[in-house]
Amino acid sequence: MTTISLRIEFGGGLELLFSNEKRHTLTLPSMVSSDNNSKTSADALSGVNTKPADVEYLVFYLRDHLLQERPELFMESNTVRPGILVLINDTDWELEGEGEYVLQNNDEIVFISTLHGG
Repeated sequence: MTTISLRIEFGGGLELLFSNEKRHTLTLPSMVSSDNNSKTSADALSGVNTKPADVEYLVFYLRDHLLQERPELFMESNTVRPGILVLINDTDWELEGEGEYVLQNNDEIVFISTLHGG
């Protein structure tokens, strides 16, 4: 099984939802379930529709494995909620295809909340 290593960073208060840790290093399989089920083990993927690991899958993985509380503050309608800026290697994810961006080894993905209470 081929894997990819990613650096993940949270800012703007999002780190509070992720054990108050700003930086995480993840190792993900390069091929994942096409339904974004991050709880399917790589060994169980035979016979399952697969796709290259992309940012859409990463968002589900983060929700299922690292998010400690209040998923509604991170996700809405199967993507990050409005008001969260996502950078892929320092580039706005909208320029990279948003959730369809296929993750590459050593990518850095940053999630920054631009929402402020008041």
